[in-house]
Amino acid sequence: MATECSIRLRVNGVEYGRTVEARRRLGDFVREDLGLTGTHLACEHGVCGVCMVMIDGTPSLSCLTFAVQADGCSVETVESLSPDGTLDVLQTAFWDKHAFQCGYCTPGFLMSLTALFRRTPNASDEEIKEVIDGVVCRCTGYLPIFEAAVSARDQLAAREPEMVRRAASA
Repeated sequence: MATECSIRLRVNGVEYGRTVEARRRLGDFVREDLGLTGTHLACEHGVCGVCMVMIDGTPSLSCLTFAVQADGCSVETVESLSPDGTLDVLQTAFWDKHAFQCGYCTPGFLMSLTALFRRTPNASDEEIKEVIDGVVCRCTGYLPIFEAAVSARDQLAAREPEMVRRAASA
């Protein structure tokens, strides 16, 4: 059995080729090998949702995914949400609604909610609650997080007709 494997993957739009230990977790790979420290590892058992990333657009727990499983895939971490340093709509809503204290769980919420809003831009309050229920926060309570998610959803929904018009006229 090989103890090291060569992988190629795209992380936040950048291609990487690396040799990794076969059992290296994706969360450790992006944090330690690539220096993308926004992804946090907490429970390391797939229970808390803090380590959420997206693999080929699907929310995935980076503590339960080996880096070799992402070979050939596109991975998005929380850093992908503001590549130029400008906060996106969801990040701004978290800021405006004070939806974080220590911030350790925030990347998990941001990635989970981003995935929801990409597939369901007009997500219901219940769908939002279901998603945020998948990430453990020990500091803030969930009300500010829910309020931030609703604010972002409403802002995104207001933009959607304009984006549809632009696409139709292009």
